Amino acid sequence: MKNKKILITGASIAGPALAYWLNYYGFEVTVVERADELRLGGQNIDVKGPAREVIGKMGLEDAVRKANTTEIGIQFVNTENEVLAEFPKESSMSMTQDLEILRGDLVNILYEHTRNNVHYRFGDYVTAVAQAEDEMKVTFKSGKTEIFDMLIVAEGIGSGTRKLIFGDETRFKYLGLYTAYLTVKKQPTDSRWARWCNAPRGIVYILRPDNYGTTRASITMLAEENEYRGMNLSQLKQALIARIKGSGWESERLISEIEATDDLYLDRVSQVKASEWSKGRVVLVGDAAYCATPIAGKGTDLAIAGAYILAGELATALTHQAAFANYEKLMRPYAEKCQKLPPGIPGLVYPTSKFGVSVLNGFYRIFGSRPVKWLSSLGSNNKQQPKQEIELPDYNQADDALKVNSM
Repeated sequence: MKNKKILITGASIAGPALAYWLNYYGFEVTVVERADELRLGGQNIDVKGPAREVIGKMGLEDAVRKANTTEIGIQFVNTENEVLAEFPKESSMSMTQDLEILRGDLVNILYEHTRNNVHYRFGDYVTAVAQAEDEMKVTFKSGKTEIFDMLIVAEGIGSGTRKLIFGDETRFKYLGLYTAYLTVKKQPTDSRWARWCNAPRGIVYILRPDNYGTTRASITMLAEENEYRGMNLSQLKQALIARIKGSGWESERLISEIEATDDLYLDRVSQVKASEWSKGRVVLVGDAAYCATPIAGKGTDLAIAGAYILAGELATALTHQAAFANYEKLMRPYAEKCQKLPPGIPGLVYPTSKFGVSVLNGFYRIFGSRPVKWLSSLGSNNKQQPKQEIELPDYNQADDALKVNSM
């Protein structure tokens, strides 16, 4: 399929990555974003596995590397800030990857790499879709009505456009956690190490360096599914402060930052379980289709790999139906694999008592000890020779073969 007019909703990571490849294959692409401008906030994310492979194909690895967060590894600390274990980014046991970047920086790189060839429209969103046999009419909040050949939903877990098309068909798997994110002022206790601290009441604090002289903070905690739903910003602040007050470590520092910030994010940690990824001329990609949550550490992998595969299938298939089916056939097994968490996770990592925290801290000490690190070093280092998680087809070759066969 060529010379098709495609609308993408959502300008985070999956949307611009998809826009790049669709434009590369000759499609006319519009990206609509509800926000008035790029949403450049967010926490540290990693570019590894299939995401790194695709970023390499796009010629963007150097740009991503230049925007590195400066993080050198992770330290597990107790509430007295004593280091229990530390794993540099070269270690297979570290959550820090070779390519660590802030979410907003990656969004901006993808946007700058596509903005001259893709039409971006901010401050608008889809309110109605009428599908016909050979086209679809899309109505926007602004009042505009346009004709497109396909609509690709690249929004977040709470996608409004997905609900517009699929109704309540999509299920969510709540993992028993809420996470708060905010950016805080750097303090003398902060360094180039990420710091992870377990506190009683089922709380995990993580403070991570960035490349802007500030620190990115996350607070993840056990909670009932609807415990914080429907609250405004002021109510969320009060509820979060009440939850972490007196929990030790740097909780008082974080309380001061929560009180002062206007950029607090607090939401449930849930996976998206969509039985269908496409309906007619509409298809889902990224978190809207298969959010695995930050707990899995696969969000960037899924978003960028999904965008690459979907665009390639649209470029090489004879019909959009075949492209959507091939995309789902390739991506669904990988998405489902990414959503599988080890037994007991995340619950085991969030003990509620001081005793439970002390037991978990004991495990950190063991895994961070020299003997265990030495034994671990005897095996292969997964970061040096990563196992291929999903095969990414070479669509340039497939496209050439399609051209020959159609002559």
